[in-house]
Amino acid sequence: MRYATLDGGKRVRAALVYAAGEALGASVPLLDAPACAVELVHAYSLVHDDLPCMDDDDLRRGKPTCHRTYGEATALLAGDALQTLAFQILAEDAALAVLAPAKRLQMIATLAAAAGSSGMAGGQAIDLAAVGKPMDADQLQEMHTRKTGALIHGSVMLGALATGNGTPAHLAALDRFGRVVGLAFQIVDDILDVEGDTQTLGKTARADAARNKPTYPAVLGMAAARQRARELHKEALESLAPFGDNGQILAALASFILERRQ
Repeated sequence: MRYATLDGGKRVRAALVYAAGEALGASVPLLDAPACAVELVHAYSLVHDDLPCMDDDDLRRGKPTCHRTYGEATALLAGDALQTLAFQILAEDAALAVLAPAKRLQMIATLAAAAGSSGMAGGQAIDLAAVGKPMDADQLQEMHTRKTGALIHGSVMLGALATGNGTPAHLAALDRFGRVVGLAFQIVDDILDVEGDTQTLGKTARADAARNKPTYPAVLGMAAARQRARELHKEALESLAPFGDNGQILAALASFILERRQ
């Protein structure tokens, strides 16, 4: 579990929890538990995604994947345990005791929905079923919105929920921001899979093309994929208008997501 979680990774989802919470004036200790929880769910998903029954990858975060190091059965159990630990942290973290029980339950439900059949797991199922099959732009967006976007959107909303603050306008702005940066993140991933190199990415480059998976560059072309990512970045920045200067960290993260190289 430590091997899969603590060594490497960008921590973008955790950063989004902190940035969204701080935009609403949250105390940092209130954000630690949800930030850890989303990273644990993300780490579990990578362990399972790399298994031979899924994408069968040998490299993750610049080192052998969990199942290559510890065996498939141990990797499977490590992923299971990381997932359940995420919800245990949200349920038991002492700092969150200051929140109303209903708010804490809402946080647990938000993470569960982002990770479940309507979110990440459902998106991964669509991804597996789509190998070698044609997919139009709307279907591709639906897949990406679930597979990657749901957990990123959930990260933003967890940060907001941890504060207990926020006007309806602020919460609507964060909802919109989370959705567009989540989709942008996966489009950039698709682009990097084509243009990046294995050493920089820390995972096998051009793996999607080798598996004949539908991606934005494959469906729309590279130029259109880049343009769509830029449009989403612009929309993300526009959505932060209600926050003024308090949205600067969120804006910086949106730019990082667009410009990253790994």
